[in-house]
This record gives sequence, C-alpha cells and structure tokens, in this order.
Amino acid sequence: MNRTLSQFGGVEQGAGDHLRRARELRPLIADATARIEQAREIVPEVLAALHAAGLFRLLMPRSVGGGEVEPTTFFAAIEEIAQADASTAWCIAQGSGCSIAAAYVAPEVAREIFPDPDSVLAWGPFGPDAKAVMADGGYRVTGRWQFASGIRHAGWLGGHCVVVKPDGDPLLGQDGSPVERTMLFAKERATISDVWHVVGLRGTGSDAYAVTDLFVPETHTFTREAAADRREAGPLYRFTTFQLFGVGVAGVALGIGRASLDAFTTLAREKVPKASTKMLRDSAVIQSQVALAEAKLRASRSLLTETLDGLWQTAVGGAGFTARQRAMLRLATTYAIHQAKDVVDTVYHAAGATAIFDSNPFERRFRDVHTVTQQVQAHFANFELAGQALLGLDPVSRYV
Repeated sequence: MNRTLSQFGGVEQGAGDHLRRARELRPLIADATARIEQAREIVPEVLAALHAAGLFRLLMPRSVGGGEVEPTTFFAAIEEIAQADASTAWCIAQGSGCSIAAAYVAPEVAREIFPDPDSVLAWGPFGPDAKAVMADGGYRVTGRWQFASGIRHAGWLGGHCVVVKPDGDPLLGQDGSPVERTMLFAKERATISDVWHVVGLRGTGSDAYAVTDLFVPETHTFTREAAADRREAGPLYRFTTFQLFGVGVAGVALGIGRASLDAFTTLAREKVPKASTKMLRDSAVIQSQVALAEAKLRASRSLLTETLDGLWQTAVGGAGFTARQRAMLRLATTYAIHQAKDVVDTVYHAAGATAIFDSNPFERRFRDVHTVTQQVQAHFANFELAGQALLGLDPVSRYV
C-alpha cells in the first residue's frame, strides 16, 4: 500500500484512506449539489472537507506532500465522489491531474505553487494563439485559454504555449514540430473571464483566463511528458498526464452512470406509470434494460481496472508502455465514458416525465454526462486509434 506523510502538517494517508474518505464525504457533497450547481463552483464547506481528505493531491508526488496513489485508487476515488456530484468529482480529477506538474519542476518550485494543503493548480486546453517568447531567464507569455476547471479555488494557473524565438519564429524540436511548454504563474497575475454558462458540469466554474506579456521564469515551466523534465522516478509518473486525465474522466462518467442506475432501481420499486396498474419494476422491458445497464457499467469498469492494473505492473517493473498498451488504455477509458452515457440515457427515458424535474436526480446527471462526452477524452476518434493498434498499425496520435 502506498503511504505518505504530508510535509505540510497533514496526517499520514494510504491509498485505502483516500478511497474511504471519498466514500465518507459523499453525503456531505450530495446535500450540497443544488448549491454547487447554483453557485457554479464547489461551496466552501465541501471544498474544505475535500482538502482535509487530501483528495486534490491524489496524483501529487509524496516528496512534496501528495498521495502519489496507484491509478486504480485515483479512478475509484473519483468514481465515488461522482456518485454524489459530478462537478465536484471533475474538479478533483482535473486538479489532481494538474498537480502532476510537481513531478516536473524543482521541489522548491513545487512548494511555492503548493505551499499548503488547500493549494490547487488549474489549467485548460492548449491555447491556439498562446505563445511564450524566449527571454533572458525565462519567457514573455501572451495568451488566452478557453477554460480551466476549478479555477475559482485555484491559486496558480498553467498555460500551455508554443515557444517562440525572439525573432518571432517558432522553436522547433528534433522532430521538426513546434516546441510546446507549460507556463506556471499565480492566478492573481491573470485576467479571469466568467464564461462558464453551460449545459452540464456547471459546478466546475471553468472560467477563461488570459495574460499579456507576462514574464515567467524558466524554473516555472516544463514540457508535459518530457522525460528530460521529469524529476520523479516513481511508477505513477510513467503514465502521462493525458492518460491519467482520461482515467479521471472515465471515473466521473462511471460514477454518474452508477448513481443514475441506482436511483432508477429505487424509482422502479415505487412508481406506477400512468395507464398502468403495475409498478415499473414489473415491466419485462424495464427488467431487461436494468440488467443490460448493470452489465455495461460492470463490464466497462472491469475492462478499465484490468487495463490499469496491467500497465501498473509494467510501470513498477521499470519498463515503458508499448503502443498497444497505450492504445488499450485509451480504448478502456473512452469505452467506459460511452457505456456510462448509454446507461444514463436508458434510465432517463425509462423514468418518464419524472426525469425532467430538477427535484429528481436524473435531469442533472443527464446534462452532466452529456457534457463529459464533449471532452476530448470521449471523442470517437479514440476508438479509431485503438483499432489501428489492434490491426498492427501505428496509432497516428501523440496522445495515445
């Protein structure tokens, strides 16, 4: 079992502790879901409890006070929280993924960014117009990023940029492609725009942010997945941030799916549809739908955890992942997201008019899971990449 002793005065925690604490926090989070959605951010008492449980540090190195848990523990903790509230689980998954930056920068920089147990780093997708112009000792950064989940409770932000020479030409890597680097800077130095008015995952508060000609020291930058920048040797960091973000997204989706199916089975034992004298559970169609939904959740969850366990053993053994292993993880995470979405769709329609009222759990979860599927981790192109690997081809994406 992984164990850690926080250097910031926290209590000793193991992988089982994180999962247990996630489970114990579900009632508190569930009671706050309506307020989280209305506020469009995690409410203070829930946020404090999450920090106390160390849940934003699941993937952070132990050397700087993180949990550094196995990927299956990370997945299970996100899944637990998502059964109570998807937005909260999403913020934890994204915040944990961003905390992997601590494995790439110097320890003193990591402690500057994460000075205490409630410190959070947030970032969003690559900014297409963002650029970091090379300067003495660092970069002059200008860019706008569309959104960063959890930005409202973050103290530092990251901006993924193309590196540009002083003459304006892009810096090219050995393969001839533009060099990208992540710039880390205090949130107070950025301009935040309230743009998060969306269909689902409203409670993530994923606002946009921008900087103009901001100097960022070289010490506060790194290139994601670059072995030359990675300072931590633990097996967790043989996984890419993109892979672990995918695991987190799958955990959110499967948590939504499980909560939706459980809510429906409760409803089916109580509801008598109009023009019927029997409860929902007495319908042969409903019985079949529930059975198939259960199979979809269990099968996709098993595929993902089995795949993760196999990759973990490879990482522990010190070997790198093969192209096929990487593709199978992409397949497992994408498949789990879509199977969860199918389950939510099934029970939403089976619940009838009950599902359209926000006093019931179906309407919010329907919106949330469909927002999850719009994320890059759920794109159908991921199945294409997996198919290429299965057919003996080289997957044509650096994100596999």
